[in-house]
Amino acid sequence: MKRRNFLHSLSLGSGLLLPFGRNIWAATTAGNNESQKKLVVIMLRGAIDGLNVVAPFGDPNYASLRPTIALGRPGQENGALNLDGYFGLHPALADLQGLWQEKKLAFIHACGSPDTTRSHFDAQDYMESATPGKKGTSDGWMNRVLAGLPGTSTPTRGVSIGAVMPRILSGNAVATNIASGAAGTKANVLDKPQVGNAFEKLYQGNPKYAKAYEDAREAHQEMMGASMENEQQAANGGAPLPAGFPDDTNRVASLMRNDPKIQMVFMALGGWDTHANQGSAKGQLANRLAPLGQGLANLVKRLDTLFDDTTIVVMSEFGRTAKQNGNGGTDHGHGNVMWVLGGKVAGGKVYGDWRGLGTNQLYEGRDVAVTTDFRTVLAQVCEKHLHLSDQRLQIAFPDMPKTQNNINLFIT
Repeated sequence: MKRRNFLHSLSLGSGLLLPFGRNIWAATTAGNNESQKKLVVIMLRGAIDGLNVVAPFGDPNYASLRPTIALGRPGQENGALNLDGYFGLHPALADLQGLWQEKKLAFIHACGSPDTTRSHFDAQDYMESATPGKKGTSDGWMNRVLAGLPGTSTPTRGVSIGAVMPRILSGNAVATNIASGAAGTKANVLDKPQVGNAFEKLYQGNPKYAKAYEDAREAHQEMMGASMENEQQAANGGAPLPAGFPDDTNRVASLMRNDPKIQMVFMALGGWDTHANQGSAKGQLANRLAPLGQGLANLVKRLDTLFDDTTIVVMSEFGRTAKQNGNGGTDHGHGNVMWVLGGKVAGGKVYGDWRGLGTNQLYEGRDVAVTTDFRTVLAQVCEKHLHLSDQRLQIAFPDMPKTQNNINLFIT
């Protein structure tokens, strides 16, 4: 497929994993033509309620479908933050309003997987493999993208923050997993000379294992060197960093600024399965959105000028029902909203083929329909931002639909 055709359709090594404590490291191959473009992907596990993240307050059905959890209209007490006169942002995400006004934040509504499963496990698997409906895919789409990037592969080119290597970054290409929190960039038992030397001797007779071990140590040393804890403490004036996601995004920004080899980062957050007591402008969902918004704002601020070369994608496995349930929450749905932030993003706009919340407009009479395949958004990011070749795009996103809505997420 030619590049112009691929963009039109969007318009809308064998690696070895070695577990070292809480960290998992990988070793594999290399390429050429270095690129400084960065991609950060944040997965919201549990299916976030996109209808209250970017609320269609202008739809007459919105408030009636959600009598106790709908956001108020902009200007009302606890109302949504106006985006375009029809859609409004959840007030707990006020930290992102400046990025919207600067046109560096965009949303794609009615977006998601064409597979209709309402299983968290299956839907997350499909979103991480980018092969909806196919459970046998052996690797994740971020790993396939990583393998196709120009330039030299290093142990820290692709980084996951979390307890284990996620599905999305698993595969043949080199990737590094570090623990969330400060422990991920601090010295561990392998940094003791006597222990490290013992492992070196253990792998001396096996070049493959020795290479994997050396890559693991190299990646760990880079993470420690790039963490810049002293810089963070000085910037905070002695005040402790916020817990959870804002803390991790501060650390990730320092890693990316101080280690130019880092090009792709994955993070995941749980707790979005709000079947009961979801709340509206305040409550359970709001309490989780606030640190998410703060963490994203921190990441952008601390990346500083590097944000111009960075794209951040926020996604979740599926949306939630348009109508609230009897427990003051929402159940598993279909279409959702994707978020794209970046220095070169054509933001300040809600993209997508939005059809409304009328019974005849909803999927199966209950859910937002998926009118934009999530893979077309990801592929456009990889095409226009990471400059992935047409051949590598087809490998990263096989069986991609050839027609989509007229969406152009980047300034050209």
